Amino acid sequence: MGHLHGTYDSSLIIFSYIIAALASFAALDLAEKVGISGGRKRWLGITIGAVILGMGIWSMHFVGMMAFSLPIVVAYDLIVVLLSLLAVIVAAFIALYVIGRDELKIGRLLAGGLLLATGVSVMHFVGMEAMLIQIHYDPLLFLLSIFIAFAASVTALWLVFYFRKTSKQVMLWKKLSAGMIMGAAIAGMHYTGMMAATFSSEIKTAIFFEMVLATKLLAYVIIAGTLITCMMSLVVLFISKRLESKETQLDEHEKWYKSLFDNNLDGIISVNIQGQIIGFNPMALEITGLKSEQLLNQPINLLLPYITQDQLDHTVAMFTKAFQGEAQRYTSAILRNGEERVDISVVSAPVVVGDAVVGIYVIAKDISEEKQAEEKVRYLAFHDELTGLPNRRMFNQVLDEEIERPKPASEAAREDDSVFAVMVLDIDRFKMINDSLGHSYGDLFLQEMGNRISRSVEGYNVMLARMGGDEFTLLVPHSDSGIVTEIAEKIIHAIQLPYRLKESDFYVSASIGIALYPQHGTDTSQLLKNADTAMYEVKKKGKNGFQYYSAELNDKLRNKIELEGDLRKAVELGELELYYQPQIRAEDEHMIGVEALVRWNHPTKGVLSPGIFIPIAEETGIIYELGTWVLREACRQMRKWHLAGGPLIPVSVNLSSQQFHQPYLAEYVKDILRETGLEPHFLELEITESMMMDASVSTAILNQLNDFGVRISLDDFGTGYSSLSYLKMFPIHKVKIDRSFIRDITENDNDKAIVSTIISMAQHLNMEVIAEGIETKAQLDILTDKDCEKIQGYYFSRPLSAIDVEEEFFIPGRQEKTAFHS
Repeated sequence: MGHLHGTYDSSLIIFSYIIAALASFAALDLAEKVGISGGRKRWLGITIGAVILGMGIWSMHFVGMMAFSLPIVVAYDLIVVLLSLLAVIVAAFIALYVIGRDELKIGRLLAGGLLLATGVSVMHFVGMEAMLIQIHYDPLLFLLSIFIAFAASVTALWLVFYFRKTSKQVMLWKKLSAGMIMGAAIAGMHYTGMMAATFSSEIKTAIFFEMVLATKLLAYVIIAGTLITCMMSLVVLFISKRLESKETQLDEHEKWYKSLFDNNLDGIISVNIQGQIIGFNPMALEITGLKSEQLLNQPINLLLPYITQDQLDHTVAMFTKAFQGEAQRYTSAILRNGEERVDISVVSAPVVVGDAVVGIYVIAKDISEEKQAEEKVRYLAFHDELTGLPNRRMFNQVLDEEIERPKPASEAAREDDSVFAVMVLDIDRFKMINDSLGHSYGDLFLQEMGNRISRSVEGYNVMLARMGGDEFTLLVPHSDSGIVTEIAEKIIHAIQLPYRLKESDFYVSASIGIALYPQHGTDTSQLLKNADTAMYEVKKKGKNGFQYYSAELNDKLRNKIELEGDLRKAVELGELELYYQPQIRAEDEHMIGVEALVRWNHPTKGVLSPGIFIPIAEETGIIYELGTWVLREACRQMRKWHLAGGPLIPVSVNLSSQQFHQPYLAEYVKDILRETGLEPHFLELEITESMMMDASVSTAILNQLNDFGVRISLDDFGTGYSSLSYLKMFPIHKVKIDRSFIRDITENDNDKAIVSTIISMAQHLNMEVIAEGIETKAQLDILTDKDCEKIQGYYFSRPLSAIDVEEEFFIPGRQEKTAFHS
């Protein structure tokens, strides 16, 4: 009997190791997943993992046998081959079952490693017995092969289970390493076992039914087993990846929820259906002032003593409704640490699982600061922030109540008790102080003014209010004219005393108008208006005095005073409205811009044009407030049109002389543009030549506006002085031909020549030119013949409200004459 010596194919050896490593990786990855699973999912995972690992070990073994060549042809016992496969699958199943737990202790680790090593060893030596030749083994190498299998299996399992707490990317490399070690265990055991074997030429017979598998046929079986192993491994890896992705999402969602719960700025308390507190976040402890041990696993009724008595019944009722499945939102108040009152906004949200309420979340937000702010807002709603005196709203409310107060029944009592006086006081020369010293000193002055008037009426039943600016009002109930006169004289005397501001003495006086109820008016508006009328009569007569209202006052003056008084409130009451006159490109009759023109919707006189109230506004100083409103509203409306998808066209706004010469005009305009969001190049400020008489001041102002991107238009060009020098000195973008030159242009050759000259001059200076006041086709034809491309006037459109502009120009099909293009 001779010994046979074989040779190895190195490529097949490498291939056999790859099969073992791939199968090991897939099986161990699946084992790690089922360790935290249960039920059918766990058993299915163990079974699939065992089949993959068993098939991998089996395929590796027989690929390794194919890599080993003997000088004789060797057949295999088919039944023994299949038994070796069954043995390793069973062993792998038991091993994966043992180690497939969430925790892997040392005993279970060693048992799992031993089972895997046993499976590998049994499979190998049973597979060797399938060879139909005699084989003898070296005992030491035989034991060494088994030890190698055991040591490598334990190491692989330890890597998988003791490093799975690491990050996903690190865990992937750990499992790959474990798979490679497991593959090395299988391959190492196989080739060590092969080294222990000595082959002889003596042939054996098949043990079972003489079912022999030829070497060539074995190759096909091995190839099939290998393919099946690889396919199952890839499928498992794919499924494992999907499961891992879902687990990652669930884990991420849980972390998001926990972060939201723990870091929420609102206090959250979880209460189960038995009314027991089962969870809370740090903010809940901060709001209540309680400690963790005072809340956790305690009944929610524990918090009842901490709820303020005025909120207790309401809070309990809302809480009960939440347990009935109705989400509740309400306000309440608690005593932090049993002492400090904390106002809270509460949401009691039921937790519903299936159709049953299993608990509620109580979500509380500390709104103490908001409550205090509300109280402050409520206070400021009825008081003047600067002086602390009642404001217009409170004064009117008290005056309404005084008028509506039930009157005494007897005639004598009515005469004594029903008469009261309304006094309107305006500070003479206050504007001088405010303009010369600035608003901060003006505020100090008004505060002192309020204090002086308050001291003057001490001891009298008088309500003093500041209506705005330098206007104060007084209500003197149940007083005859003698007392009212006495009060007025005391106030005038107190106001005449000098004011020390900036180390200088300032002298002012007061004009007071007085109206008596009921002879001078029977409602709030009439009384205030008549007192205003009387006050303006004092100003007309030289100021520094008081005047009772008289029906004989000059109607014209009264009308003017009425307008001024109403105009002071027009912005506040929302009576002003902007109209927009389209500016048209003559070539195609497209709208290229609009000019904003203010109208006053007077409550009794109807719509008033600027010619009526602008002079009053300029005379009284109201023009600044009015002009600010016009500029802000025009920018806001144009920005609104832009955002709505309208054409990107500019809006032109006239600046008054007071606006133009105010300090920091450029910053004032920038602030309005930032507030409204309108881009600077969509705003065109129209100024007149009279504003630019002081060239040193005007140059700086206009250059600042130009640098910011605001366009400058010279209005009423040709009607002022030094027009050509202005065009040369200042950054003017557009020249506007005054309507006085357009009115008679069809008949007056001089007007034609002037208009033609202005157009030519503007074009040579690279300025835009626009003509206003176009009312006829003949005027339009003359202008277009002279290359004036931009026009404005009633021929195309009167000034329109914002709504009318949208309807006539923005809606397709509504306007045949013009189109809406940017």
